[in-house]
Amino acid sequence: MRNKAQNSSFWLLFLFNLFLVLFSFTSNASYTIGVIGKTKNDSFYIQSFKGCESVAKNHPDLRCIYEGADDFQDIRGQTLKINRLIESGVNALLISVTDSDYLVNGALKRAFELDIPVITFDSDLLPQHHDYRLAYVGTNNFDFGVALGEYVKNNIKHTNTVCLQSGHPSTPNLNQRIKGVRHALSGQSLQRLNDGYQWQEHELCPVYSLGKRGLALSQLVGKIKLDAPPVFIAVAGFAQFNPRYIDQLNQFKSKIKSGDIVIVSADTEELQLSALSKGLSTVNIGQKPFDMGKQGAEYLYQYLKHNVKPKQEFTYLGFHYCDKQNVDTCTVNY
Repeated sequence: MRNKAQNSSFWLLFLFNLFLVLFSFTSNASYTIGVIGKTKNDSFYIQSFKGCESVAKNHPDLRCIYEGADDFQDIRGQTLKINRLIESGVNALLISVTDSDYLVNGALKRAFELDIPVITFDSDLLPQHHDYRLAYVGTNNFDFGVALGEYVKNNIKHTNTVCLQSGHPSTPNLNQRIKGVRHALSGQSLQRLNDGYQWQEHELCPVYSLGKRGLALSQLVGKIKLDAPPVFIAVAGFAQFNPRYIDQLNQFKSKIKSGDIVIVSADTEELQLSALSKGLSTVNIGQKPFDMGKQGAEYLYQYLKHNVKPKQEFTYLGFHYCDKQNVDTCTVNY
């Protein structure tokens, strides 16, 4: 009987101590930041989440959780996920915006009323909605579009026709990039490029993939199969995020090498660099998603912990150029 009593006491003490350890572990995480991408299954936003996690390693009272629309740039799905985070008691939000109007009315007004601070990264809210976030961290998207357009303007001589590919037509950062491309090619950013400009947009473009990888790849293949293919400019990764991209583009490898087909794409994720190294992309101009998540999370932590706002409303991070010659050294993916 004594052995049974001793065993019972041992297990009670063990469970009590385990409870104390678990309680102390969870109670250390006083602050939770939700990182929300436009789509959850996107390595770009996963890198941003890893940037947040790198900040949490230095602050034991901070943890990061990751969310986003499940499969494509779904404005309702993104807003639903943010509302669930708000309901769960998240302390702050780091968001890449798909649709500013829908997001503000569907979730951010509620976050504002609950004093949940928001920082946007990669894609900012529209100017009229800036009161619903503390700051923006990421690429200057107009300048990024200019860089895409300048590459084409300075390097492509055999054609003057381009096809722009975007994601969701309401996404703020992508629309700024389109404006930047048009500005680089024509000196203006508001009008579609037509016969009045040296560079023109193909009659079937721009195309909008909604971030759907199958659709994005079919849009790309359809345009480069034309008898006189336009220069294809993707203002985000889209088709190159499709795992079938390399297999589908192999048939065009010789024409890409000769310059008859030109594919200029934003972003330099691992899958994109693999395609570039195989000669299946002309150039990729990349961003810094890890740093976006890291800096955004640090701003939010300092605000939550010390009530210190970011010193500047816009923190712009640089971008880099990758081609087949420097593909192994042009960037780091986390």
